[in-house]
Parts: sequence; C-alpha cells; structure tokens
Amino acid sequence: MRKREKFGSRLGFILVSAGCAVGLGNVWKFPYMCGRYGGAAFILIYLVFLVILGFPIIICEFSVGRGSQKSCAASFKELEVKGAKWHNYSYFCIAGNYLLMMFYTMVSGWMMYYCYRCAAGEFTNTILTAAEVQSKFNAMTTSPGTLILWTVISILLAFGICSRGLKKGVEKITKVMMICLLVLIAVLAVHSVILPNAMEGVKFYLIPDFNSIADNGIGNVVFGAMSQAFFTLSIGIGSMAIFGSYLGKDRSLAGEALSIGILDTFVALMAGLIIIPACFSFGIEPDAGPSLIFITLPNIFNQMAGGRIWGTMFFLFLSFAALSTVIAVFENIISFAIDLWGWSRKKSVLVNIIAIIILSMPCIFGFNILSQLQPLGTGSNIMDLEDFLVSNNLLPIGSLVYLLFCTTKNGWGWDNFIEEANSGKGLKLSHKVRWYMTYILPFIVVAIYLKGYYDMFSPKGTVYMVSWFGAAVIFLGIIFRLAFVRSKN
Repeated sequence: MRKREKFGSRLGFILVSAGCAVGLGNVWKFPYMCGRYGGAAFILIYLVFLVILGFPIIICEFSVGRGSQKSCAASFKELEVKGAKWHNYSYFCIAGNYLLMMFYTMVSGWMMYYCYRCAAGEFTNTILTAAEVQSKFNAMTTSPGTLILWTVISILLAFGICSRGLKKGVEKITKVMMICLLVLIAVLAVHSVILPNAMEGVKFYLIPDFNSIADNGIGNVVFGAMSQAFFTLSIGIGSMAIFGSYLGKDRSLAGEALSIGILDTFVALMAGLIIIPACFSFGIEPDAGPSLIFITLPNIFNQMAGGRIWGTMFFLFLSFAALSTVIAVFENIISFAIDLWGWSRKKSVLVNIIAIIILSMPCIFGFNILSQLQPLGTGSNIMDLEDFLVSNNLLPIGSLVYLLFCTTKNGWGWDNFIEEANSGKGLKLSHKVRWYMTYILPFIVVAIYLKGYYDMFSPKGTVYMVSWFGAAVIFLGIIFRLAFVRSKN
C-alpha cells in the first residue's frame, strides 16, 4: 500500500485549506452582497451563520478525511458500517469536483487575462466609458480562442504545481501564493480607504444600520447571509476532506477549522474594504452584482491615480485567490485515481490535464459558439447550469450527507466522529452540540437548498418553478435513500 503523504507543517495545512476556501465568492460575491443588503448589519448576521453553519460542517469533512486517510472517492466506504450505502455519494463528490473545474478554470483564466490587460495599460491609457469597458469584457467572452488559451494556461499551471507532490508542490507553492495574497489585500485595502470620500464607504461597511435590514426585507437579508456563510468554505464535495486525509493527529480539528474560517473571513472582509470604499469614492453603487469585478472595477481603476498599478495588483490578488482554489480541487481530483485504482501521481496528472481541458470546452463555447443554448431559461448559459448543479445542489446536499454520516448510527456514528475530531491538542468540539448537529443543522441545510431553488425559478413562472422544485425534492429523496438504506446482504 502506498504511504499517505502528509503536510510538512501546520501552517501549510491551514494555508492550503484556506486557499481552497478562499475563492472568488469571497472577493466578488461577498462585497456586492454587503452592498445589496446594507453593509455592516449584513456582515454581523453573516458571521453568526458562519459559526453555526460552516464551522460544524467543515469539522465533519476534515474528520472523514483524516479518519479514512482517503479522498472522498473512497472515504465513505472506508468508514461506513457494513451494509450501508453511504459510499454511493462518492460518485456525486467526484462529479462535483469535475463540474466545478469545468467552469472555474475558465474564470481563473479570466482573472489572469485581466491582470495581463491591466499591466499592459489597456484600461488606463484612455478615458473609457462604462459601455466601452463592457464591450472589452464582451470581446473576451465572445472569443473562443482567447478563452481557450487562458483556460489552458490556468489548467497547466495548477496541474504543474500538483504534479510536484503535496509538500514540494501544493503546500510549498500555495503557501507563497497565500502569503502574497494577504500582503496584496492589505496594501489594496489601505489604498482604498484613503481615497477621497472613501470614509463614507467605510462607515457603510463597518457601522451597522439595522434599518437597512427592514428596508431590504428581513427574510432576504437573513437568507442571503445564511447562504453566503454556507457556501464560502467550499464544503460538501470533499474539497476539504482531502486535506484532512493528509493531516496528522497531533492537533484537534475544531481548532484547525477555526483558524481556516478566520482566515477565509478575513479575506472576505478585506475584499469588501477594498471594493466598497472605492465604489463610494467614485460614486458607483456597491451592489453592482456580478458585473462588479469585470466592468465596474476596471472603470474605477481607469479613473484612479496610478490605476494601472492598482488594477494589476487587484487582478493579481484575484488570480491568486482563484488559482489557490483550482490547485486544491485538482489535488482532490488527482487523488481519486490514486485511491480508487492505485495510479501514480504522474499518470493521474497527465490523464486529468486532457480530461479537464476537454470538459472545459462546453462552458467556453457557451459564451460564443453555443450561446443559443439557455438551459436555465432566457439569459442563462452553460456556465450557469454547471454553477447551479454545484452551488445549488451538490454543495448543500453534500454538506447534509457529511453531517448525517458523522452523527447517525447507520453512518460513521457520533462517537467515532467526535473521537476523531477531538484527537490532538487544541480546541475541542463539545458533546453538547450533538443534538444540534443531528437534527437542527440538517433542517437548516435543507431549507437553504430549497430556498435556493425557489429564488432561482420563481421569477420564471409557476409551472417552471414547480417543475424544478419537484426535481429538487426528488433529488433530495434519492440522496436520503442512498444514505440510509442498507444492503440486503
């Protein structure tokens, strides 16, 4: 049996795991969610949900990984009771990681391309209107050649790092990237808050105004904060479990999960401190939504003194955030073949380079050649479908599976889970949270899952919504059946 690789240091584990959690959701979605739902008041609610939602589930993932010493492709089968069917979820985990990379590698390429464009002075040589910046973004997405080139660069760079192994590649490179990311974000935040009139944005961001919750609707704000807290840690498809499998038993998992959660939250908060004061300084609404990164912000850098430098630094920071996630998920994908079929790391890397490049093509062509395909209704594209399958389905359902697997007798069981989670020095998970994790938290996860379906499909009409909502309930039923029905053997 091949000896399992281990992290070289605790810092390496924390930074690599945080690199997986720190993604574009932190630096794109979080700031505009703050802008949409009232700034500081939203942040306070978000932090509460991060503790009561994200913290327990990430401990579950780490525990399953460390307890099994396997990736999600084999961990459930290693730990489940005899005759149980939890291992069937492994196929969903595997599919989730590939689906995520089918569009995330392209978005990672976007970030690197925009970093190159800023460095080349494309957004700062002349005064550009918002429409002109929009046209530059459209020119990128409608060019298959440009998208393929930068997607392949992202894939080759990330797999090249993973090919060097855990310590020499993933840990060594990601540590440097994450440290550079933290330095960049600190410099950018300081620069942002000293811009003219930026303090109004700082006040909006850091001083709670609870009237804003009522203005936006309490339910909308609470579910928005809940969903963001839930998705920010990238839990549910085994992306964290793989790093648990590389971890020794000298430290408790609750303490490590807390460190990763704090680092992930720090990046999200600092990203908001970069973007929101800058928006206020230049009179731009901070709730610009998905266009904030690629259209609104380049226009801000265009107007800013030294904008070429600051724009390049910002998109370099985004490139590190995206690439750290790609590297982490690629490590998980590489481990599937190693755990299931005993492949060498080199063989798994070579096969998966080809596989990911091919699988990324539908998403790329969805912006140009296949733009007529709108699988989720008018205005959608293939990327929207892939993101929907991962973010609105596999992440919440996977989190539910990990929770129930760790807390029910037909799974791994609470006693085995808590023993694994609390092994080693550091913060311990209390036995008192068992009832909450077994009954209350799964209910919250199901509520988030179904609310996500409602929010997406209710504007499209009753028939459309009922059809998709029914599909969600059926999918949920299938997952529960796979999880709880024992074999007849």
